[in-house]
Amino acid sequence: MTAAALRSWLNAGLAFVYPEACQLCGECRAKVEEGLVCPRCWAQVRFIKPPYCNRCGLPFDGAITSSFECSNCREMDLHFSSARSAVVAAGVVLETIHRYKYQQAMWFEPFLADLFLREALPALRAGQWDCVLPVPLHPTKERAREFNQAGRLAAHLAAGLKISLNESALRRVIPTSTQTRLTREQRAANVRRAFALRPGRKPDGLRLILVDDVFTTGATTSACAKVLRDAGAAEVCVWTVARGL
Repeated sequence: MTAAALRSWLNAGLAFVYPEACQLCGECRAKVEEGLVCPRCWAQVRFIKPPYCNRCGLPFDGAITSSFECSNCREMDLHFSSARSAVVAAGVVLETIHRYKYQQAMWFEPFLADLFLREALPALRAGQWDCVLPVPLHPTKERAREFNQAGRLAAHLAAGLKISLNESALRRVIPTSTQTRLTREQRAANVRRAFALRPGRKPDGLRLILVDDVFTTGATTSACAKVLRDAGAAEVCVWTVARGL
């Protein structure tokens, strides 16, 4: 069975189980290939546009015309060159990400991937990037969740850029606690030694794109970037679907 035929078969199965109604508001029509998100809910998405922090991509209101770094970046020792996100992590975006990650609501993946690629592909195509890597989950958490959302989103990006995807080079060696309720300093300490490269994996001179679902303070992605830079990577940039404010 071809990939296109398989997608068609899966979409038909989803449409049978989940009638073509928006899985957020439950009132409007929405197609499977749209992630079962209707145009009315889609219109609530807030894309991140300039001005934003030159380092972490935090958006700012106002007429700022020169490049700048926010106070968070000035106070943190960040190891990535830049971080960008497609949309603000609020409202329908935050709900779909939570249901996708924690309730295996896989039908939302086309919606999230669409938001991601709309912004990431135009920005990244101009650069000479070598590889896409997802932020890894600890094996225990990945078995419980049954998938790594960052890995699936990274696969969409790698396919769109037509560059390689490496899901095995970077690993999480410590099963860290959730970052949700931690302060900025606690987040950094929580993940400081959580990541490592697999033996024999050396990203010497490579320019790498690190992918996650949500960026908040940058502690997790910075810890990953440090491991990659210490191993010889020439540059690590970060892209996520959503940005916490």
